[in-house]
Parts: sequence; structure tokens; C-alpha cells
Amino acid sequence: MTDAVKLAMFGGSRVVGKQDVTKELVGWPVVTDREHEALRGVLDRGLFTSNDAGRGEVSALQEEWARYVGTAHCAAVANGTAALELALAALDIEPGSEVLVPALTFIGSAVPVLQRRLVPVFVDIDPVTYTMDPIAAEKAVTGRTRAIIAVHLHGLPCDMAALRALAERHGLHLVEDAAQSQGAVHRGRRTGSIGDINAVSLNVVKNLPTCGEGGLVTTDDEKLHERVVLHRQFGEDLRPGKDRDYISRLPAGNEKLSAVQAAFTRCQLTRLDADSAARDRVVRRFLGRLGRLPGVTVPTCPEDRTHAWHILRLRFDPVAAGYPELPPGAFRATVQRALRAEGVPVQPYQVVPLPGQPAFRDLGVPITAYEVSLAVIDDSVTLQRWHLNPRCEPVLDLVVRAFEKVWDRLDQLAPAAAAMDHRPPWHRVMSGAVR
Repeated sequence: MTDAVKLAMFGGSRVVGKQDVTKELVGWPVVTDREHEALRGVLDRGLFTSNDAGRGEVSALQEEWARYVGTAHCAAVANGTAALELALAALDIEPGSEVLVPALTFIGSAVPVLQRRLVPVFVDIDPVTYTMDPIAAEKAVTGRTRAIIAVHLHGLPCDMAALRALAERHGLHLVEDAAQSQGAVHRGRRTGSIGDINAVSLNVVKNLPTCGEGGLVTTDDEKLHERVVLHRQFGEDLRPGKDRDYISRLPAGNEKLSAVQAAFTRCQLTRLDADSAARDRVVRRFLGRLGRLPGVTVPTCPEDRTHAWHILRLRFDPVAAGYPELPPGAFRATVQRALRAEGVPVQPYQVVPLPGQPAFRDLGVPITAYEVSLAVIDDSVTLQRWHLNPRCEPVLDLVVRAFEKVWDRLDQLAPAAAAMDHRPPWHRVMSGAVR
């Protein structure tokens, strides 16, 4: 067997080499002369903060994002976690109240709940969309529930119609965590405009990035917007046209966005739709090819919404692959190792449901209650960020070849999977090894 045919983990040549993965093809964000000129413009003008009297880059970004998503108001803040925390602060929910949060998401979706002295109640996910299951959410509502945080995980909008109906039945606030879904649409409305108040991240790895950290809070409610702005800087009323009086009208910190970050994001926003369309074409072709491999479950998108494709989660089913005797987790772990050897950087993403995070152990919630989240974590990997660059298609073609090579040789991997003493990704965390 030649090196080109032999699996790389057994000494063969890898399919995806370092020379194939260039910054031009997979680098993100894409930085052009326009970004350089915009940042130099900030330095020349000297308006560096959000206190720009409506004349600077932060104010311009707020106006442009509100217009883009279709809301009346937008406040730019320091980061996506701050955006969600300030959204909850604006709702002025009584401390000790409960907020529904999906069990599978980044911890930044739940930490703001604790910051506002509220109680996160974790809800299992739908096995197809990986977003909050509306049926499970209904069962989680109690007399203390006050809000739902709808996280558009991986860039796919939640079933916002069902969650909106649930919120209205029980008199709950609906908050969008649209950190990963910039540009996506649900039933004709852009994410970041559908909830009562909505949070977006501008982290450098997001579909709409800045050159570091940033966040946006949108709403149609003027009073909620005013409260966000007050909380953004020490509770001060800093509306344009007024002299700063240094009066803190409520207890608040400092969560401003800089003009440099805003200028960078404004440039990226001009290309968001074009980049999203190019990414959608490339990713759908890529997933269509992977989906033909038996046992590979690729992400899908319901017809009533679009997908931002921020992260690609792939589930591996040993039964469909022809190895019913193999445990799903062991099969995934073995395939993951083989793919990484071929140069494909697949990895687990969110290795424990949120209630299993050490930060939330005091809540005393058993992770065994989240069967879907546990199964998804154990049998899936994610491919992150190579596909964000619109020029990535040649690299994704190599990734498909690597998958095909591994799938053609699953018989060589099956014995290793069968012999593996597999522990699910959350085992190390839950066993107390991580403190």
C-alpha cells in the first residue's frame, strides 16, 4: 500500500497539508485596504469612544446595524457577553427569577443570567437543529420563570415562532442571543430583531467581526434601549446634545465599544450579505458531498429560515456506517483521530452541557436530564472557521477527500474503536479532574 493510500495515522501521507491551508483561502476575518483606511480615519479624527455626540464611528455602526436588522434602536457595547447582560439588565427582572437557557451552548449565554442575580434553568436541545427544544422549554416553565434566551447556535435561528408563542402564553420576555447568526433570517426577519431585546457578538471570529471584541444590543422598545445605554457607562445619561453631568442614575459599569472596533465592523458589514451568500453556496456543496457518506449526519436548515453556517457540526452514526457493534462515542473518537491525522482540524465543541460546567455546579442540576445534549456531544465533532472565508472552497474540497479516504478504510479503524476504553468528553469535567 502506497503512502498516499495508507491512512496518515498509520504512516501514510496526509490529505490536507499545511501548504494547502493559506491565509488567503481560510484566514478570517478578511482584512482589506478599506479596513486599514477606516482605522487610520479614526486616528485622524480623534473621536475614539461611544461618547461621540452622534458624529463618530460608534454612532454610525449603531444606526447601520439597526437599519440592517430592522429595529428601531441599537446600542454598541464592549462584547457579546456584555450585550446579553445589558439586555437582561434593561428588562429589570426581579433577582431570583428563572431564565430558560439551552443546555448546549457557549457559557457566555448563561453567565449573564448569574451576573443579574437570576437563576438559569437549562433546557435540552432539538437533535436536528441543536437549538432549544420548544417542547422541553414548555415543560421547564414554572411560576418563577420570567424570560427565555433563544440561542441561535452555530448560526441557525431557533424556532422563534414556537418560542414566541411560548413566551406569550406565559408572559415571558424573549431574548435573542444572536452571537453566531449575523445575517441569518427567520420567516423574513433577520436574527437580532425578533426578540423583545437582542444581543449580538462582534468577536473577531464571528461572521460579522471586529478587530477584537464588541457587541450590539437591539430592540424596538425605546425604554429598553435607554436602559441599555444607561448601563453601558456608569448609569450616566450621555445622549447627544447634553453636557456630561457625571450623575449615575443607576448602578452600572463601563461597557463601551471603541471607535476603532466600530470602524472595522462597519467595513465588514458592507460585505456581510455577499460573504454570507458565497459561504452558503460553498458550505451547502461541501455538506452535500459529506452527506453522501454513510454514517455522516450533516447540519440542515429548515425552509422557513436561513443558516449563517458559523460552525459546522457533524454527527457520526456507526449503525448507518455499517458498524452497529461500535459505541457511537468510540466511533466518533476514532474517526476524529483519523481525520486530524489527515490534516482536518475537527474537534468536539462544548464538551459538557452547561449544567455540568464547574461554574454551575452549585445549582445541583444533574446532566443526565439532558439526553439529547449528551448524545450530540459524544457522537459529533465540529469544523470551525475555515469555511468562513468565501475563498475556502479549494480547502473544503481537500477536506472532503480526507473524509472519503477515511471512510474507504473504516474497516481498518473499527478494531481500534471496538477496543477503546471510551470516556465521553464530559467525563473528565464531571469526575472532578477539572476544578
